[in-house]
Amino acid sequence: MRLLVAEDHPSLGPDLKKGLERCHYAVDLVANGEDALALGFEVPYDLIILDILLPGLDGLEVCRQLREQKQTVPILFLTALGEIDQRVRGLDLGADDYLTKPFAFRELEARVRALLRRDGSPRTPLLRFLDLTLDTRTHEASRGERTIALSSKEYALLEFLMRHPRQVLSRTTIAEHVWDYDAEHLSNVIDVYIGYLRTKLCAGGLPDVIHTIRHSGYQLKEPAP
Repeated sequence: MRLLVAEDHPSLGPDLKKGLERCHYAVDLVANGEDALALGFEVPYDLIILDILLPGLDGLEVCRQLREQKQTVPILFLTALGEIDQRVRGLDLGADDYLTKPFAFRELEARVRALLRRDGSPRTPLLRFLDLTLDTRTHEASRGERTIALSSKEYALLEFLMRHPRQVLSRTTIAEHVWDYDAEHLSNVIDVYIGYLRTKLCAGGLPDVIHTIRHSGYQLKEPAP
């Protein structure tokens, strides 16, 4: 899942990016409202984390303009402004949640998971497809009784596939949600990671559940008969 963090604090912004990347999210970091707004329109993020007191456009204005243009991406305000009036204003502008600084990173992580579940995913932290299970809280993957050790990018790729079962996902769509802004979104990179994932999921001769759709992309679905 791909997140945008708009935070101008010189240490908090990079710390948030590193912490969220350790949770297997692809994260773009910006330090002003103009860049946040531009990327919010350009990239189909799964979640935006906005500081309110940003240089240039503040977070409230970024949120207002995104919602005005019918952008439905979940927005979490992260700010030192904890007064009731500020919280009410942010929520009335279309924000989905509000977390006041200082905060525990574990709480931020839990709120991010909760917001990402609003896309129709299960209300529990477990994603399941056939005999595949992915725990989005502990980041553990298993197939049947076998635990599968995944790299950060393999985990993110499997999570995206499991959030969209039976959908044909183009390489562009996968790149937009699993790789960050600085990555080289080349088809062969995605193909390589699909290969890594297949090898781990199909160990022991288990049937393949990741189907290559020629000229289209990939699809997580039942094994071919």
